Amino acid sequence: MNNKQVGILNNFNPSAQEAGLGSLINNLNTEKTRFFVDGTNGSDSNDGSSWDVAFATIQAAVTAASAGATIYVAPKKMAAGAVDPVDYAETIIIPATKPNLSIIGYVSNRTQGGLPQIKKGSGAVALLTVRAPGCLIANLGFNGGSATGGGILLDDDGSTKSAFGTTIIGCHFKNCKGATATDARTGGAIQWAAAGNAWQVRIVGNMFYKNVGDIVLLGTSGSVPQDVVIENNIFSGPAANVDCNLYLAGGSGMNGVYVINNIFPALPAVGSGSVVRFIDATGCIGILADNYFGDTTTATGYGAAKTKAKIPTTVFLPRNYNESGLITREA
Repeated sequence: MNNKQVGILNNFNPSAQEAGLGSLINNLNTEKTRFFVDGTNGSDSNDGSSWDVAFATIQAAVTAASAGATIYVAPKKMAAGAVDPVDYAETIIIPATKPNLSIIGYVSNRTQGGLPQIKKGSGAVALLTVRAPGCLIANLGFNGGSATGGGILLDDDGSTKSAFGTTIIGCHFKNCKGATATDARTGGAIQWAAAGNAWQVRIVGNMFYKNVGDIVLLGTSGSVPQDVVIENNIFSGPAANVDCNLYLAGGSGMNGVYVINNIFPALPAVGSGSVVRFIDATGCIGILADNYFGDTTTATGYGAAKTKAKIPTTVFLPRNYNESGLITREA
């Protein structure tokens, strides 16, 4: 292993609070298949086996990789004084034949400027579509720009393609939206397909900014997603850019969703918004605990049909706070 490869493993620490990272890093040390992407110096005519012969695009690495492989992505080089990353202007699909694939940014922090950023100027396709089980997406930036396909799509039909067991950690999401720029119900930064499915998903230690929707369940026509952990994230503001941080009410909701220790900076207030709440968890079963909401009163707004967060009685609500103190459920 060369010095740059060692640096990747040392830098892979997107959230100090994320349990199990130590064993994950140890597993990365024993991997036999690695591919490298360098959008500044690479070429898709290379074989991607080292930084010296890196691919130029992430999709080329995904195509070359076998199941269980790890792909390391370097940020593109920025000029002095740059105020936005240089983009990987592509849409990426992890096909059903590539289970347990990992795509990891080679970075030392999870700010937008420190991550390899994926961005398309237009189009209605997600920036990254996951159709294989057990995949890891870490340390990447997703900028929706003018596109309407959202950031990451968990595309699982319960048969020919599956996104169960996906982990998304240490990523940055910005400007992501679905078909409507004021309606989180049509898509956002991380979204389930209308079929639902995609059980056992972990969304941990990410930063969200200016997304119409941050985490969106489009539907449950296949099955209701279960065992979903949403932990240690900072969700989108400013308020005028956001319709709903967590829209989990698509179809029949989620069964076993755990929303723990997150920050919701501002009550969504996008003009002509369709949801305009921190959370809509209608139909869900789970726990909402130890979160902070950027709100000034506890007098109104948190309950099954309330204006700040729709939280049914099947979602327990312990130890959540705003500026006024403990948030309590209202009838």
